[in-house]
Amino acid sequence: MFNRFFGQKPQEDPDDKNQGPAQERAGDAPSRPEQQSPQRFGFLNRTRQLFSRMSEVVEETDLITDEMWDDLEESLLAADVGPSTTIWLIERLRRRAEDEHMRTGAQVQRALREELVMLLGDPSPLRLSQRSPLTVILVIGVNGSGKTTSIAKMAHRLSREGRQVMLAAADTFRAAAIDQLKEWGQRISVPVISQQPNADPGAVVYDAIQAAQSRGSDVLIVDTAGRLHTKYNLMEELKKINKVIQKFIPDGPHELLIVIDATTGQNALLQARKFAEDIGLTGVIISKLDSTAKGGFAFAVADDLGVPIKFIATGEKVENLIPFDPQSFVAALFTQE
Repeated sequence: MFNRFFGQKPQEDPDDKNQGPAQERAGDAPSRPEQQSPQRFGFLNRTRQLFSRMSEVVEETDLITDEMWDDLEESLLAADVGPSTTIWLIERLRRRAEDEHMRTGAQVQRALREELVMLLGDPSPLRLSQRSPLTVILVIGVNGSGKTTSIAKMAHRLSREGRQVMLAAADTFRAAAIDQLKEWGQRISVPVISQQPNADPGAVVYDAIQAAQSRGSDVLIVDTAGRLHTKYNLMEELKKINKVIQKFIPDGPHELLIVIDATTGQNALLQARKFAEDIGLTGVIISKLDSTAKGGFAFAVADDLGVPIKFIATGEKVENLIPFDPQSFVAALFTQE
């Protein structure tokens, strides 16, 4: 488990081979992405316009031409899919067009939708512990990414599903982060364990685990420091927190999620990539994916980090957190108004 979070990508748990990636304890309510109609993605209007233009580019092309490929590439870049992911997609589509003897732009569009869904992967619900009564979720993210708000939204959602949730304010570097999490805890009626600013984050997690176990909590979500990946101490803090957790819960932590601000686009991936390389992320929450952001960023995230998108945060309200369903997401992008 330690290697899974520090230095290696997550490996399949041998005890879970026949249970799927996010099976719950027997008798518990499931935490799975529900099927989502395209109408639920109304916040993607800006991106949908870009993808509609993309559809027009390929569908109006009777025969596949070099100009069509150039226009398609420009459209993907405009939707913030990212340079490397765009190049990969275009090369992949060109190969398919040749291998499958495609002749029309409509055929290319169908292939594009298939490739986008495959790029995002299967739905990946939160991984809840099979061995311990308490699931521990660590959440990281740079300051301003929407990390604390996303934690509150996730806690609210889990509470509504019947979970007994507790929060740990282990981002002790900023007093404002502690206060913000405590305020959210009051709003959503979820207890928050905290200490004074600049306290040892490991000590906060120690207290939180003891409190969670004594109160019969199902899920403990830990808000960790939001400093940049270049801060060596952040990595050391996470390692220490990991050791504290494993003293109580050998198979924990069960998730290590990073929150990425969709409005920052490709710049956010530079930081997230370093986290993924050094720590071994298990998933992503994309925050601030509202009408001002470009939804194509989700494809760049999935391609660049190689970990599943767990949730997307679509607004400021506590209910604005959606379990990510790749097929519904892609279908919504190509839905005509």
